[in-house]
Amino acid sequence: MSGLYIHIPFCKQACSYCDFYFVTRTSEREHFVDQLIREIQDYEGTAYTSESVETIYFGGGTPSLLEPKQVERILHEICRIFPLDLDEITFEVNPDDVTKEFLQALKSIGITRLSMGVQTFQPELLEKMNRAHSRDEALQCLEVLQQSRFNSFTVDLIYGNPGQTLDQLNSDIELLLEFDPPHISAYSLTVEPDTRLGRQVELGRIVAPEDDAVAQHFDLVYNKLKEHGIQRYEVSNYSKPGCEAVHNSNYWKHYNYLGLGPGAHSFWWEEKVERWEQKRDLRAYLRGEDIQTNREILTREQLAEERLMMGLRTREGVGVKELERRYDYSLNDRQKRYLEDRQAEQKMLFDERIKLTDEGIKIADAIILDLVTLY
Repeated sequence: MSGLYIHIPFCKQACSYCDFYFVTRTSEREHFVDQLIREIQDYEGTAYTSESVETIYFGGGTPSLLEPKQVERILHEICRIFPLDLDEITFEVNPDDVTKEFLQALKSIGITRLSMGVQTFQPELLEKMNRAHSRDEALQCLEVLQQSRFNSFTVDLIYGNPGQTLDQLNSDIELLLEFDPPHISAYSLTVEPDTRLGRQVELGRIVAPEDDAVAQHFDLVYNKLKEHGIQRYEVSNYSKPGCEAVHNSNYWKHYNYLGLGPGAHSFWWEEKVERWEQKRDLRAYLRGEDIQTNREILTREQLAEERLMMGLRTREGVGVKELERRYDYSLNDRQKRYLEDRQAEQKMLFDERIKLTDEGIKIADAIILDLVTLY
């Protein structure tokens, strides 16, 4: 089984924290769709069509800036070129793009899951983030979504914002829970250097919150959602039972996937294991240039370390036998002692699987780094 990720590189404006590839010249959407279809066609008859596609993810950028008929053209060509055994087709939307008619159209062409970027309901924080939508548009979108035929969707929240209080975050969570979402992605704000926020922090105009404050935000998110039956299954992802995101979960398990569009990444494990990305260059893409770059062949040891890094961020952890069988990676004595010591501190569970506890997940990055450096 494999997945397809489709990067739609258009946004109305630049969010202050975002370092994904996007452009704000949305007039080229139709030309982009034409070129995307040609890219899909280029895979016809290749080894990359040897596996059935289980998931499709429209990300960005802002996929909801496309018209439903354009999305339908893309899906039609995917159906023609790739063998399908679809479990999930996810489509990212921004609140200011959503109407009842738009959601009906997406549902009718086969979209099964929506991902909506609310981030916060606080007007002052939305302004600092430079989000294109308002609090009222987010609430209206959630009302439309709740009344739609979509019973599978996720809503994004961001915590750890500069100046964000626990009361504000608590208010955001309580307001969101009124709409009974089956899945919530709650991300700790990361200050990326090549963003407006990153430059403001570097210049001292904005002070990023202390780690202790971010940890309090994390605890609040975890506890509030758990009270409502929405359980953490990955550091940033929470869902009701059975509502976990299939596409993202497959990333963490090293399933094959192809990335289409400028800025997308691909991973393919056959006899050798390759990863590559596509240049963040819409103009080159529209000219039909080959934009694949940074192709690398990964070793089993690199893959095993990645599997530990990704798997230990999840509720199910990583199986010891899986590491041995699939990655030819056996824990050494130093690693075993380290895991036993963390288990004694109640930060880790270690038997046939390696898992982080709720306490351990708070320092996941440090534990994972320690573990892989002991190999």
